[in-house]
Amino acid sequence: MKLQQASITDYASVLSFYNDVTERTPEIERFARWQKGKHPTADGIMAYIQDGSLYLYKEQDVIVGALAVTMYQGADYHTIEWSRSVADDEAAVIHILAVSPEKQGSGIGSEMIREAIRLAKSQGMKAIRLDALATNTPAHKLYERLGFMYRGKQHLYAENTGWTDFYFFEYQDEY
Repeated sequence: MKLQQASITDYASVLSFYNDVTERTPEIERFARWQKGKHPTADGIMAYIQDGSLYLYKEQDVIVGALAVTMYQGADYHTIEWSRSVADDEAAVIHILAVSPEKQGSGIGSEMIREAIRLAKSQGMKAIRLDALATNTPAHKLYERLGFMYRGKQHLYAENTGWTDFYFFEYQDEY
């Protein structure tokens, strides 16, 4: 597996990686509305690391991709009409997927999602889900190409976006 679980010692380099992605990815504010210091936040990244949910994709010891995979879903996921009904601790959720600007389009994002799916399945998860801003059409295309199906929309508040629409997706592969 190419994904490595991040540790506290990775924190500074992970924070630097996300800041770099936010600053140098073309149109990231338009599609994902990521802003340095607002999303993903330093505290949020630390929380994912402490939870054991943050994973890194490295090439020659350099972070070129990262994402969080929680082995639970939050309350925001309750109102969506999912294809299967599972308890919160039976649904893995993918968060804050990022790839270095110079590596975007090389397949690393797809590989990381496939690895996250394998990880979730190995942990006994019965569903794999994620959400993305309604404006993040490049992400929607990626998720759908990898087997995720649009399941619904919610109008939610986030610090970096204010009130906005989020699309929710569920992985459709049979277990």
